Amino acid sequence: MNYIGSKLKLLPFLHSSIESILKKYDSKSLKDSVFCDIFAGTGIVGKFFKSRVKQLIANDKEYYSFILNQNYIAIQADIKDIEALFQELSSDNLTPPLKGFIYKNYCLGEEHFIDPNINIQKNKLYKRQYFTDYNGAKIDAIRAKIESWKKEKRIDDFAYYHLLASLLESADKVANTASVYGAFLKQFKKSALKKISLTPAIYESNPNKHFVYCKNSLDLIREVQGDILYLDPPYNTREYGANYHLLNTIAYYDDFIPKGKTGLRHYEKSSFCKKGEVYEALEFLVKNARFDYIFLSYNDEGLLKSKQIQTIFEKYGKYDLKSQIYQRFKADSSRNHKQDFTIEHLHILKKY
Repeated sequence: MNYIGSKLKLLPFLHSSIESILKKYDSKSLKDSVFCDIFAGTGIVGKFFKSRVKQLIANDKEYYSFILNQNYIAIQADIKDIEALFQELSSDNLTPPLKGFIYKNYCLGEEHFIDPNINIQKNKLYKRQYFTDYNGAKIDAIRAKIESWKKEKRIDDFAYYHLLASLLESADKVANTASVYGAFLKQFKKSALKKISLTPAIYESNPNKHFVYCKNSLDLIREVQGDILYLDPPYNTREYGANYHLLNTIAYYDDFIPKGKTGLRHYEKSSFCKKGEVYEALEFLVKNARFDYIFLSYNDEGLLKSKQIQTIFEKYGKYDLKSQIYQRFKADSSRNHKQDFTIEHLHILKKY
């Protein structure tokens, strides 16, 4: 999935940096460590370290992230007889398209949502085109059937999260957006015109027990402990709850009134996206972290300056810094940027 702040290309840098710091302080090996990724996003970092550590803790306050990481992180063994479920969901005969919530609110179909906050005489219709009519209706059908299977206990939790993660990934591939869901494109792009293909999400079975949470990091930090805490918070004012709201809507599949032209759902803005709160939020995490090491990924264009982060870290232990040139995320590849690369800093703390 295209994702703001994805660390896919930085994984070798992150891995080597963590191992070098553990050796520097003669600590336990990575494979014997409890690793916490408290801003997990789509799980790129967690998936990488799952087989390299003793135990992984993944968390993100966004529900779509929780679904994805239940699939990537929490699953311990292969899911049995899953192929038949995918075949049934993929078949239009067995799972025919359904004109449900996604179709009615995020497609151009016959039924359009009327905003009750707008004078009815103006008859303003929101014709949102995040998906083609077929894809929106097929997403509705798949999502509804997955939920019914869970209620009927036809599937267990592992299968439930695997199927939902697969739907989120597959829907994202045919979404008519420039990678983020803050707005839809005025014309359908080529990939959005393709019929959705429900493809199984990849996961790695692992006998170790790992944990996945869906909480505010400032709350969870008092509940967990381990060896390595990895922080990859939002860097700027772009809120993930808005940029990926439609993934949350598919994940929750609840009933609400979408707001405005883009069909936003209610979301709470993170303290890490607020200039007046981010410094105190970071210090709260660092102060209350019951971990031996903290690694913070933060680029040179974030709300916090490197000196501010250093000031916080040095209050609680020994500070170090490693940096890497990194290609900037671009939701729209046609946009021109004065600079295509930014500097990713890895701020390191060995707590007292």
